Amino acid sequence: MIAVQTRHWRALLACGLILRVLALPLAGTGDVDVWKTWSYAASRGVSTMYGVGGQPPARGVVTWRTHQMTVDYPPAALDGLAVVGLVYRAIDPTFTDGRGLTVAIKGSILLAEVTLCACLFALVRRRYPESAARAAALLYWLNPSSIMNGAILGYLDPWAGCLVIAALLAIDAGAAASGGAVLALAVLTKPQAVLAIPVAALLLVHRAGRDWWKAAIASSLAGVATVAAVLAPFARIGALANLRQGVGSLLRHDMLSGEAANVWWIVTWLLRASYAARDLGARAAWTMRVPILGISRVMALGYPNPRPIAALAAGSVMVWALWRARRAEAAVVLAAGALSVHAYFTLQVQVHENHLYLALPLMAAAAAVLPRLRGPFYLVSAVFALNLFLFYGFGRDFKTPSRAFTMVDATVVLAFVNVGALIWHVRRFSQACRADLTAPSTGDFAPSRRPQEL
Repeated sequence: MIAVQTRHWRALLACGLILRVLALPLAGTGDVDVWKTWSYAASRGVSTMYGVGGQPPARGVVTWRTHQMTVDYPPAALDGLAVVGLVYRAIDPTFTDGRGLTVAIKGSILLAEVTLCACLFALVRRRYPESAARAAALLYWLNPSSIMNGAILGYLDPWAGCLVIAALLAIDAGAAASGGAVLALAVLTKPQAVLAIPVAALLLVHRAGRDWWKAAIASSLAGVATVAAVLAPFARIGALANLRQGVGSLLRHDMLSGEAANVWWIVTWLLRASYAARDLGARAAWTMRVPILGISRVMALGYPNPRPIAALAAGSVMVWALWRARRAEAAVVLAAGALSVHAYFTLQVQVHENHLYLALPLMAAAAAVLPRLRGPFYLVSAVFALNLFLFYGFGRDFKTPSRAFTMVDATVVLAFVNVGALIWHVRRFSQACRADLTAPSTGDFAPSRRPQEL
């Protein structure tokens, strides 16, 4: 068990908070300008942002200052940005761009991270000693990748992350309906939150026992009601088809890998370099900076559609992990969720550099209890932090780092490391499952042994 004294724990939490607050004024990635534009438009009304009516459905365009763009995030994310926009408009009615607006956007991300940490602590504390709960919170809060993702670069992943952990906490506490409603909000904020649904289902089944089906119905009905409530304003003005078209564009991104250091980034490098070698020469081609490669281009070259291949590969690991964890204790179930996210990030196509985020809190909780998973947690965290840094550095206020110091593009080297990390992660997870199943059980989801015996 990772033991942290109370005074040290509070001091470390304060250090993590200070680092985040200092990073709030940084410009972040170009996505921050997207959040600003959407928050401006959302503060004036969310329901028309995807467009209204039309045959085929009209695609809405939102405008702020010199920015014009469409909307492709789910509606709950827009509702959250509307709140940020309304608060900022109350402070500055002209909605001036600048550090103040950046801090407002990223301040909401910081608030989500604080909420996530509190829920993560409470979730682990329900089943394990307080020392494990403190460790889980610190493993997330002081993680360089979580600080990079939110406070520095300004991604909205913590919004969905805090809702996912809050939903798991509610379900584990017996509030199935509340958990279902909050989990639905998470999916309506970031689609990657759907990867947490099987984890929530396993927690619900173990928590409810023989009455699991009643809890499942309550959770499902609450989730459906939440979705209906969020979509009602769009249905009222005939904009559901427009919403479906806008959010559906996320599935139509024409890219093997959206700058994620994964299997498909390696394939991107292999294909681009092999074809470029004819014109540039072998050395220049194999050491060049790798750009994104479209799936349509891959298929035009005569290769098979990678989408079903990637879905089968990622899905196989996810199903295996969840099956292994079906009768395990809570920490192993959370570890299965983290492994599912890691497999999605590493093996799926159309994945972006920030899509590994949800694995962080789940893996932090598991690593705080299961020593076998700490090594993979540290490595996966390093991969995630480097993935963000190599592509975007510390944001637009700083020059993006060179990727040539490894001769072959450093992101490709990192992709190979990540593939190895996934293999190691699978092996350590399997060992944790075997240890859990061979230990004497003390009841559903009760800790079956002292964590140090793992």
